[in-house]
Amino acid sequence: MMLGNVEFEMAWLAPEQWPRLPQHLVEWLVALCGLPEWLVSIAGWFTSAGVVVGVFMGLFALLSLIERKTLARVQNRYGPNRAGWFGILQPVADGIKMLTKEDIVPAKADWLLHLLGPVLIVIPSILALGVIPYGQDWVPVPLELGLVFFFAVGAMTEIAVFVAGWASGSKFPMLGAMRAISQMVSYELPLIISALAVVMMSGTLSLPEIVESQGGYTLGFLPQWNLFTPWGLSAGVVFFIACIAEANRCPFDLPEGESEIVAGHMTEYSGFKYALFFIGEYLGLFAISALGITLFLGGWQSPLPIFDFLPSWLWFFAKLAVVIFIFLWIRATFPRVRIDQLMRFAWLCLIPIALLSLPTAAIWHYANKANNDIVAWIATMPLVLIPWVVLTVLFNRRLSPATTRTYHFAE
Repeated sequence: MMLGNVEFEMAWLAPEQWPRLPQHLVEWLVALCGLPEWLVSIAGWFTSAGVVVGVFMGLFALLSLIERKTLARVQNRYGPNRAGWFGILQPVADGIKMLTKEDIVPAKADWLLHLLGPVLIVIPSILALGVIPYGQDWVPVPLELGLVFFFAVGAMTEIAVFVAGWASGSKFPMLGAMRAISQMVSYELPLIISALAVVMMSGTLSLPEIVESQGGYTLGFLPQWNLFTPWGLSAGVVFFIACIAEANRCPFDLPEGESEIVAGHMTEYSGFKYALFFIGEYLGLFAISALGITLFLGGWQSPLPIFDFLPSWLWFFAKLAVVIFIFLWIRATFPRVRIDQLMRFAWLCLIPIALLSLPTAAIWHYANKANNDIVAWIATMPLVLIPWVVLTVLFNRRLSPATTRTYHFAE
């Protein structure tokens, strides 16, 4: 359709293009006004960023309700069920409550840094979400070094946590911030090392190209995702465990210890500032889960060739829903670990296994290059299974009580 020498593409209405439809419309309208090309690109970029932020803010509100409902179902109780039908308006009620609560700033706090702390928590998650390929034609910011950018902006979270804890002017937020930073720094190492194995196999740091390297099917029905290889399974499990710790989710939610450091670095925050911490935590959970899907679960790739007709972004968000549900399931199942167990597990277990995934991936690569799949499986399976078995036995003996416990019941 032509209007003012500017063409409107009817292909934009296809289901695959629905997430980018607002961007196309804005670019079309700006170009229709006769504005320069660079201004058209800027307007489209801001619209694309707004779509991503809007989608994940909506998912944050929905997940806050789903998580409470899921935990209530597991614990055999009722969840939110008063605000709206089936409690659907509970996120709205929570938002209004946070906006109307008093913003209290301690007398000894640094006012400016106390304000910047929660803001700096949210910004890295939003920036990280901008480089994820959500669909075959939906990559908000297609960077060649997208994986490096993701980890670079993710490192800003530690700075934000330190700023929030130090600026509060209290000992408990500072102790909580130090504990949170030690946890995040420790678990970033296995997270990055396990991702390096994917970089070795794909030969690129571009996230869309990593997804494309996992395209195709083995035997006509088994997707060639990295998770379905020995090295990918080992690296993927390490990556997932590290994601739990990076997202501060149970059983690694040590930055908040009610019996030890209250709410950690968030102790002296209230009102909407306190809500920003939760927004940043959930957006970070979305971002790290989306990265794991991109690296190990084929991104927007379909699990079976018969479903290739569905929009690619639909498969990405279906995988995201499954991964998030696993996070919720783990929170409802496992108790919180101690800080010494947390750190020992990272340095003595996850990091060695993550390092072993690198030579395992190299052996798999050269064996496949020689078109010998059987040799690849035989050579890599021991490198994957033996360390897991040995470390599991050692940790079970180390963490088990020295003597048999005797329980005494009241008569």
